[in-house]
Amino acid sequence: MILNSMEFKNNYNATIKEAKRDKHVPDDFYSTTNNTTLVYYNNNWIEVKNQRMDALIVIDKTGASCKKLRDIKKGDKVVCGDSGIRIVNENENAYEKKEFNFMDNKFSSERRNDMQIKKLAYDLVYNGKKLTVVAGPVIVHTGGDQYLAELIRHNYVSSLLTGNALAVHDIEKSLYQTSLGVCSKTGLLTEKGYRNHMRAINQIYKYGSIEKAVEANCLKSGIMYECIKKGIPFILAGSLRDDGPLPDTITDMIEAQQAYSDILKDAEIVLVLSTMLHGIAAGNMLAAKCKMICVDINSAVVTKLSDRGSSQATGIVTDVGLFVNLLVNEIRTLERKKFIGLTGTSSTTTI
Repeated sequence: MILNSMEFKNNYNATIKEAKRDKHVPDDFYSTTNNTTLVYYNNNWIEVKNQRMDALIVIDKTGASCKKLRDIKKGDKVVCGDSGIRIVNENENAYEKKEFNFMDNKFSSERRNDMQIKKLAYDLVYNGKKLTVVAGPVIVHTGGDQYLAELIRHNYVSSLLTGNALAVHDIEKSLYQTSLGVCSKTGLLTEKGYRNHMRAINQIYKYGSIEKAVEANCLKSGIMYECIKKGIPFILAGSLRDDGPLPDTITDMIEAQQAYSDILKDAEIVLVLSTMLHGIAAGNMLAAKCKMICVDINSAVVTKLSDRGSSQATGIVTDVGLFVNLLVNEIRTLERKKFIGLTGTSSTTTI
């Protein structure tokens, strides 16, 4: 996008320097934020593409774009200094406190969650938005997995970003009806259940991948099953503590980061469910204009996401299992109303 140079005052062309070697740039390089950024180049303001925080701005024949330091090549034209840069803050003054108020914290555990759930459900049902879900294994342990699977099955999820653990415990629950050895029906520890997650990993290795386990009718339910059946892309990013890991898990951290980034470029609404590390990682890759919702029982987690630069994130302090349950119920209600409005007759909901 090229903007009229008269829109802003004090127009000075940005300082451009060439990288002298791969993965190394001049010391005065400009480091990006996640807000929409404009560069004044060749006497025109141009919008930087692929906006994200902690990147560099590279100029080429296609315009200006964000590029990670590790991806810089010798000869790249890099924006340096601060002149010729304009940042458009989408969230500017969004939470400016003009007067004293109670309950004025974005992440208060005492704010009404039902209102935020209603807004999200409306976006999904009436505006046709889809969720990019960033989730931790707690979604399985709290019983929210069945509702997340339902959202996937009914086309409200466009992609899933997670780690090895969620997939392992989801598969464990499908195969053995436990998560970390706890019975999904009674909530009680099962005899020798502590080994079930390892048995689940072993079963997937028997077939070679999660997809092949589904095709062989070994895996018949759960979050990962629904992703495979609906063709929903998922990324399992590995970590140092992983058991196994599953054959689908990406153990190369740079590769995993790139896979996350590729998915997030097309995200409409990012929903973070009880995972601080994956949530902050996803936030670092997002432009500030992308809607982000973080749900966690610990208010410190949602606060930390904002503290790490994702100022657009809305925090909901509650149990993730309860949250996804309430979201599905609200979607059912809206679907029923939508159906009645279109047909004039009542019917059972589709979700």
